Amino acid sequence: MRGLLEALRSAVGERSAEAPATQAAGERRRRAADVQSGEARAAVLGVNDGLVTNTSLILGVAGATAAPDVVQLAGLASLVAGAGSMAIGEWVSMCAQVELLERLLTEERAAIAADPERERTILRNAMQRAGFDEPTCVCATEGLFRDPDRAVRVYARAVLGVNPDELGSPWRSAISSLVAFSLGAVAPLAPWFFAAGDAAIAASLGVAAVAALVIGGLLGQLTGGQWLRGAVRQLVFVVAAAGVTFVVGKFFGTTVF
Repeated sequence: MRGLLEALRSAVGERSAEAPATQAAGERRRRAADVQSGEARAAVLGVNDGLVTNTSLILGVAGATAAPDVVQLAGLASLVAGAGSMAIGEWVSMCAQVELLERLLTEERAAIAADPERERTILRNAMQRAGFDEPTCVCATEGLFRDPDRAVRVYARAVLGVNPDELGSPWRSAISSLVAFSLGAVAPLAPWFFAAGDAAIAASLGVAAVAALVIGGLLGQLTGGQWLRGAVRQLVFVVAAAGVTFVVGKFFGTTVF
């Protein structure tokens, strides 16, 4: 969740009055690091999946039977299973990503040791494509390749597009995903512990709709788009998914049971 919160704070424009340009650059770097680390992605996907999944399941079960204990059990089971599944999936995914990036860096260290001139030429060409003039590129790469570790770090950023300092943490991403999914899933479930029947259905859908608007609006703001469009889009998805599962639950609930 830390990555998501930092990204959201960056998106709404927290700025230092003393050094706005420096602060803005730092915020962009932190946001990029959060994206590569996987924590922000895990939190965003987690809270969204938790909300959509549990709203759909709860309304589907409620369509078949509005017994509060049945809906509570189904909602809690979905919350626990979904949060665990998301966390494990994120952990496996991030482990694979980190291992792949580490392998790329290891291979590049070996390539620099075997043929430093070839790798220096590749880096120099990449810098020239980025807009640096040839004398600057020649001078910079000559200095860098006197230190293989520094050469690997710069090469990774300029050629491979990888930040060696921000490969990501599987555990942080897994925890972020688990917590975010749980928060999203608990929103439509909470009303069923205080109400029953049509009142609980209406309250559950209402809470889910408000949560969808908030999540969609924040995501729209975060990605630089329009918050209203993001909020409405998220609301439509949640209501559509819940409506379909409610109709299915109602149909099977009245014809099978």
